[in-house]
Formats: sequence, structure tokens, C-alpha cells
Amino acid sequence: MDRQPAVYILASKPNGTLYIGVTSDLLKRLHEHRSGAVDGFTKKYGVHRLVYYELVGDMLAAIAREKQLKKWNRAWKLELIEENNPQWKDLCDEIV
Repeated sequence: MDRQPAVYILASKPNGTLYIGVTSDLLKRLHEHRSGAVDGFTKKYGVHRLVYYELVGDMLAAIAREKQLKKWNRAWKLELIEENNPQWKDLCDEIV
């Protein structure tokens, strides 16, 4: 996968705790989350399952989309995930 700005949603488990992030390198960022390299929310709450992502044309658009998703209520976020990933599979294998 080429390095491209992305917005992503991680979950602790199906219908569990959610985390929305933005990055210029999704694979690298997922590795950082999963290895516990960075202290913070995802490490504290075990939020490591990639359940949704969008590749975005440029970083400014990715940041804008991240801010938009973070303002959504939980039901909308769950609906977005379930429309695209009804089994709540970890999508990491799909992008490697």
C-alpha cells in the first residue's frame, strides 16, 4: 500500500470503544498503535482493531474528514462501520 493520507477507525471489539485517527501512513500508524509504542487512549483501552478506513487525496482533506467523523454521534459511527464492515473484521490484513 502506497503512503497516502487516511482516516481510520479502531475498535476494542465489535460495538466496543472507538478511536478515530488520521495519518499519512496507515500501516506505520497501525503498527504504532498495536505495538504500544505510543502512550495514550488506544494503549490504555486496548483499541487496536482496524474496522474502517478511508484513503483521502491530501492531508488537509483527511484532517477535515477526521474532524467531521469525530463530531458524529456514536450511532452514525456504528452505522458507517457496519455498512462497510458488518462483521467488524480487522481490516489490517486487507491493506498489507
